[in-house]
Amino acid sequence: MAFAVTAGILVAELVGGILTNSLALLADAGHMASDIGALGLALIAIWLASRPASGRRTYGFHRAEVLAALVSSLSLMAIAGYVFWEASRRFADPPDVRTGSMLAIAALGLAANLVSAAVLSRHAGSGLNVRAAFLHVIGDTAASVGVIVAGVIMLTTGWFIADPIISVFIGVLIVISSFRITWEATQVLLEATPPGLNIGDIQKAMLETSGVQGIHDLHAWTVTSGFVSLSAHVETNQAHDQHDVLVALRLLLARRFGIEHATIQLETRALHQELEACCGVDSEGGVSEHAAFHG
Repeated sequence: MAFAVTAGILVAELVGGILTNSLALLADAGHMASDIGALGLALIAIWLASRPASGRRTYGFHRAEVLAALVSSLSLMAIAGYVFWEASRRFADPPDVRTGSMLAIAALGLAANLVSAAVLSRHAGSGLNVRAAFLHVIGDTAASVGVIVAGVIMLTTGWFIADPIISVFIGVLIVISSFRITWEATQVLLEATPPGLNIGDIQKAMLETSGVQGIHDLHAWTVTSGFVSLSAHVETNQAHDQHDVLVALRLLLARRFGIEHATIQLETRALHQELEACCGVDSEGGVSEHAAFHG
């Protein structure tokens, strides 16, 4: 629904911006175009994420939504760059703008954005991808308000420099709305520790589990929004049943840290030393161990 509404308004704002000679309206149309891209990418990514895993893609296409969010946010920055460039030209020579038509089209765009925002707000917390699309629409709603303000100023005062001023304001909104999504998507792709999790706290809690003597190669990362994975090598006391240790650790991770997808390798200290001796890191690029948190 949001995609269809936004596509219709894009055409109206693009044609209207050209006919009224309003950069603010064209900037809003550019933002609308990025909305369509974001919404389209979101739909494709959701479809891809629903496809099953395979031998070549053991996690399936879950990362598709992160890639879609990253592309969407980067496209916003490119649009903002164009708006700033065009605004700089108009500051030197503000053109006449047909403010009456501009206001009518901007009001229509605002109404459409409010409808799209209302639709997407119910699902904005479901994933990075949908949140990116929602932020696109929220930014565009603010931009539509800015266009209307510029129109009122020009209509009542004839001060046409208000058009590029509001355009710069819209460009700043675009950059702000895209930066956070770009940062979060990049962190997921770099497999950084998910927000809200402290790897030191996780290690400490695991070490406090009965039978655990040591933790190494501890990793936590995000596959996609809401899908956190963890892997670790756990040294155990031979006097304890490894079955009980594994069950206790999985319950700890799920209940205290919300991590349900955990891969834990249980080993004695002697076995760990043997594995390190035969399969450790070499500086020549042989079999190498992932950089991990060792405490």
